[in-house]
Amino acid sequence: MTYGDKQAVRGLSLTVETGTITAVLGPNGAGKTTTLETCEGYRRPHGGRVRVLGLDPTTQRSALLPRIGVMLQGQGAWSGVRALEMLRHVARLHAHPLDVDLLADRLGLHECGRTPYRRLSGGQQQRLGLAMAIVGRPELVFVDEPTAGMDPLARRTTWELLSELRADGVTVVLTTHYLEEAEALADHVHIINHGRLIASGTPEELTRGTSATVRLTVDRELSDVAEKDLRSALADWGARQGVGIKSMTFGSRTLEDVFLEVTGRPMGEEVSGE
Repeated sequence: MTYGDKQAVRGLSLTVETGTITAVLGPNGAGKTTTLETCEGYRRPHGGRVRVLGLDPTTQRSALLPRIGVMLQGQGAWSGVRALEMLRHVARLHAHPLDVDLLADRLGLHECGRTPYRRLSGGQQQRLGLAMAIVGRPELVFVDEPTAGMDPLARRTTWELLSELRADGVTVVLTTHYLEEAEALADHVHIINHGRLIASGTPEELTRGTSATVRLTVDRELSDVAEKDLRSALADWGARQGVGIKSMTFGSRTLEDVFLEVTGRPMGEEVSGE
């Protein structure tokens, strides 16, 4: 995908498996949203081949749309429409929608159901956007930054709902700036940078490495343990210090460590020239 002389997506090749939650990660401007919008049929690729549920999202859009749900960054609601009014309208566009009241209860939308969209908080707009994306019982749902602006309770509820969708056989593709969200939810992670796929795998595969963190719990307070002693063999160190090691916890790299390693920049930082 090219915008003028800027190539936003360059030979990107990836596959999403049915019935999984797949996270597409990358710095701002890396090509994530362009990639999703191409799969959703909002943008026609300038080269390459895209198939979603076996269909071309641009030339076979009318056949694809009833089978997918899309949570847009801009949400797609009119500024003056009331929250539940908008959700009911979207539900009526589908042949076999979910029960609107039950879905609204689950996402806490009744509390703001009569509030015009423009007066909703950012988190409320996100919850409404997610409800609009899934009310039609899609086989595949695209969610772009699904929990941005949400409080911790609403974020946890959203995580549970996405996990339940997967358990019901729905495929979920998400972008997020919360790496702990991707680590907690995703079966597979694709990391892109400058429009290219640079890392791919399960969270466990990506975070697996030779380095590990060791946390010690000892039987008395230690006042002066030098760092060089901690690098020594644990048994010898314990004998020299006269302490008993009660437990040890081993941890691996986090997804954030991997992201910084492969992209060279923290999540949320703009890609230069992209």
